[in-house]
Amino acid sequence: MTEHPEPAADSQDSDDQALERIIAVRAREYRQAAGLSVGEMAQRVGISKAMLSKIENAQTACSLTTLSRLARGLDVPVTALFRGMDDEREAVFVPAGHGARIVRRGTRVGHEYAQLGSLRGAHKRMDALLVTLTEQSEVFPLFQHAGTEIIYMLEGVMVYGHGKSSYTLRPGDALQFDGEAPHGPERLVELPIRFLTVTAFGDSPQH
Repeated sequence: MTEHPEPAADSQDSDDQALERIIAVRAREYRQAAGLSVGEMAQRVGISKAMLSKIENAQTACSLTTLSRLARGLDVPVTALFRGMDDEREAVFVPAGHGARIVRRGTRVGHEYAQLGSLRGAHKRMDALLVTLTEQSEVFPLFQHAGTEIIYMLEGVMVYGHGKSSYTLRPGDALQFDGEAPHGPERLVELPIRFLTVTAFGDSPQH
């Protein structure tokens, strides 16, 4: 008969301790932000001062009932007490000069696009581009898309249209707008022009 060893408990214990520490930090953080003492908070939640002290020092594991009462007393969602537990998040690093060149509607009229990164999650997406304009053109494409876009001017001067409004953008200027309205450069005043554009999409982005 083959014996199967019991799985080690160290990993589970470590996860439990990490969870207790996160709850401890969040509970103390929210209580202090509310300007409440341990005693006042314990009375509001309906637990003993000693129990709350143990929770805030990661010396005990909270039951679901206690967590629910704690969240209500702090006026935060229960999930707020776990903030920071899952700290693995996606990141995109693009070294200087290594942004992938991509083709968009403006490419044929002298617009150069360098992809600086794109993050995609279950319910959101963000795209970042470095745009360079080096040629005068009489015709500029208009863009429309879902999401919110922000433009930050790095070099040059241009007049940028959004809906019925026009904005003169110079280095250091920022323009944030709803991408659903027609938008795009109207006049290139001083070349070359470089700007960073970041578009944040919500659920089910449309192109």
